[in-house]
Amino acid sequence: MSESQSADRGQGREHSRHAAHDIDETIQQAALYAIEQLVAFAQNRGLIGLQDTDYSRNLLLEQFGFSEPYSGGEAGGITAPEVLQPVLNVLIDYGYAIGLISENTDTYRDLLDSKIMGLLMARPSEVIRDFRQTEAERGIEAATDAFYQLSIDSNYIRMDRVASNVYWNQQTPYGDMEITINLSKPEKSPKEIAMAKLLPPPVYPKCQLCRENVGYAGRVNHPSRQNLRIIPLELNGEPWFFQYSPYVYYNEHCIVFHHDHVPMKLTKDTLRRLLAFTKAFPHYFIGSNADLPIVGGSILTHDHFQGGRHTFPIEKSGVDVVYRNEAFPQVTAGIVNWPMSVIRFTSTDVEALLEAGNAAFEAWKAYSDPAVDVLSHTEQDGEAVPHNTVTPIVRRDAEGKYQMDLVLRNNRTSDEYPEGIFHPHREMHHIKKENIGLIEVMGLAILPGRLKDELDGIADILCGNDELAIAMQQEGHPLFKHADWIYQLETRFGRLPDKETAVRTVQNEVGLKFSEILEHAGVYKRNSEGQQAFGRFIQQLGYTTGE
Repeated sequence: MSESQSADRGQGREHSRHAAHDIDETIQQAALYAIEQLVAFAQNRGLIGLQDTDYSRNLLLEQFGFSEPYSGGEAGGITAPEVLQPVLNVLIDYGYAIGLISENTDTYRDLLDSKIMGLLMARPSEVIRDFRQTEAERGIEAATDAFYQLSIDSNYIRMDRVASNVYWNQQTPYGDMEITINLSKPEKSPKEIAMAKLLPPPVYPKCQLCRENVGYAGRVNHPSRQNLRIIPLELNGEPWFFQYSPYVYYNEHCIVFHHDHVPMKLTKDTLRRLLAFTKAFPHYFIGSNADLPIVGGSILTHDHFQGGRHTFPIEKSGVDVVYRNEAFPQVTAGIVNWPMSVIRFTSTDVEALLEAGNAAFEAWKAYSDPAVDVLSHTEQDGEAVPHNTVTPIVRRDAEGKYQMDLVLRNNRTSDEYPEGIFHPHREMHHIKKENIGLIEVMGLAILPGRLKDELDGIADILCGNDELAIAMQQEGHPLFKHADWIYQLETRFGRLPDKETAVRTVQNEVGLKFSEILEHAGVYKRNSEGQQAFGRFIQQLGYTTGE
């Protein structure tokens, strides 16, 4: 820590002590009581041991400028709260009142929230020791169960925010898909966005996936991670780490990331690592985003995977035809009945599956079929720029067999589709224009939080809010981007009888649009021409039909 940073923190603590004198005693007592509740919660949930109680209380007292604990009764008689966030909110409000945070926004409140919970957690080495001990005594499933619960109890995973997400199942021609409007990731205020732009590029940690995030206090352009804990792994003889996502887009949503800040690059070793993970964690799937822009994930600068304990729609979708290859007799392959172009390889032999999957991956990287706009490379400034890659997914099926789905991707653009030929086309951008990454490839839509209010407004229009229907025609109105779609809905459905019916109708149409978005992202379309072209690639790999 630099001298200036140390001085700033010292001044901040002194300021909080002085400011505390100006706070009403009732408010101070409420904060002191909240400290006792937090200590009781931490002990009840196993975040701290009985011997840690006084130590943890004293850390919290010092943080909020108190020299003595709650005096309104016996602290030992305080019952641990069932719900954590209201208690934390009392302390965060108090922290703002005494100047511990400069703005009372989600970003700054989260910085203090993580700091508070970081004071109530075991050191990383102790968490790792407990994980290993549970794994040895009760198995890997019990170890991940306990670690996931720790991530929730420590408020690293904000379940109160996850619960606010909008979720529904959507019937499509490819089976039921899952649609979410995600509200668990807090949005920054315009002021915070402006402040972040003025800050220099991050040097430490280099990104939000780096191991150095453990215990990091955060800043306006980087989340705090004082309540983050990670577990070391070895994949393919290399050091990796395992943690959970703070936004849990699905059950036990985990992230597996490289020890070092190295860029994502899909190779045979990538597939080997995925298979190694499912061998060690047979109850989890794991997959990787593609490694090229447009079709890749949001963070391409740090090699990582995503996994978890969830059965995605793609897994439930069967294959159209079973293929075999004399070069890999232990492996079966099939084209999955899915809007995107997916080859599913299945085997009990991990090495054979690796070889079959890698052979297909290598062939795809160099494969072109101009008849369906598939070009593996184009020339730019005298260099051949690659366009073909895959989104790989590995899991164990109900019989314990290994499955590897290779989702074929191509990131080429054109004058007609400048954002990407195999990307959501512009008529879909009012719903979603972001990359189609691993999670959505598998049939779980992560739609932007803005849609919650926007879809509610569209439902109001469909059931008779004429005032809103007129207002939304002004450019700049949040619903203006949906104008053409709203007109289509009004033409098709007319005026709907009530809000509930309108909401269901709008959600259904959004879900069908997501299915269509995946069709846009599919390299081989689900029509006769596209499937014939897909068959040509399968045949080039050496596969023929037959059981």
